[in-house]
Amino acid sequence: MADQEACSRIEQRSVIKFLVAEGCKPVEIHRRMSTVYGATCFSRKNVYKWAKLFKEGRSSVEDEDRPGRPTEVRSPEVIESVIDLIQSDRRVTVDDIARTLSLSVGTAHKIVHDDLGYSKVSCRWVPKMLTPEHKQRRVELSQQCLCRYEKDGDEFLKKVVTCDETWVWHYEPESKRQSMEWKHVGSPVKKKFKSQRSTRKVMLTVFWDMQGPITISFLEKGSTVNSANYCELLRQVKKDIKNKRRGHQSEGVILHHDNARPHTAARTVQTINELGWELLPHPPYSPDLAPSDFHLFGPLKAFTRGTKFESDDEVKSVVSDWLRHQSKDFYAEGIRKLVHRWEKCVTVLGDYV
Repeated sequence: MADQEACSRIEQRSVIKFLVAEGCKPVEIHRRMSTVYGATCFSRKNVYKWAKLFKEGRSSVEDEDRPGRPTEVRSPEVIESVIDLIQSDRRVTVDDIARTLSLSVGTAHKIVHDDLGYSKVSCRWVPKMLTPEHKQRRVELSQQCLCRYEKDGDEFLKKVVTCDETWVWHYEPESKRQSMEWKHVGSPVKKKFKSQRSTRKVMLTVFWDMQGPITISFLEKGSTVNSANYCELLRQVKKDIKNKRRGHQSEGVILHHDNARPHTAARTVQTINELGWELLPHPPYSPDLAPSDFHLFGPLKAFTRGTKFESDDEVKSVVSDWLRHQSKDFYAEGIRKLVHRWEKCVTVLGDYV
């Protein structure tokens, strides 16, 4: 079919060339050709174009070679050149690759993603650049906890009471991702204006286990988180465990918290011993191994984002209700994730999981 179309084009151009040589005008040429070729005849514009070319001295009725790209550009040599560009600059863009190698952006994109399997990702933010000593400590403590879990299973996890502190702001703008909503093609585009979070905030401290929150506490205005306040809070937690977790006291409590100064002070360690609790070891600079950080506070902050609280009491009420209304499965999942994270910490040789 394609060959027939090419022959038809060349044939009609030959006719135009002959009639131009006879001195026919383009309008007459198009009329005569329409009578012969019917629906397959060149358009008036095309007839005029070729009549003008032949009148100006063109002799060939064939298509001229076009200076375009070759059909096959995803050759091994081109792919190798793309690899060299990426390895020399990991931040090079697809547009830069296309421009450098004289490729179309679509072809460059196919080579990078389909042929080479590359994908561009952002760097991962981590709390601290861990030293070899930090990594070794993380591996050792993770292995200790895994050995304990292999020995006691879920009975070990059921004894774990974890805690941490976090700020809850009176207003924190919702993230761009949170503002996403379904939009029809004809719907107007919504705008989102930049806003800053408030300066007013409340310090939350929460103790929880596999069954849910045990103690929810908010720091009073003018107070600071220090060893004295934390020890008083630990004594309150013991009372709450006695009231809310009957039998838990006799089974033993394994307290898990991070290495903040109030948690590691000599007075705090003494209080934990007086309470008869065991302390679960936690490596420094390791929020990725703290259930409150990797499981609890994220959903809580997502819930409060975009809400404007008028007072500290309103913040306390909303946060307390949210914590109490999460299911037991939610809290149990957070504690059980510790096992996977300890395993992964060992696998990656102490790096962040």
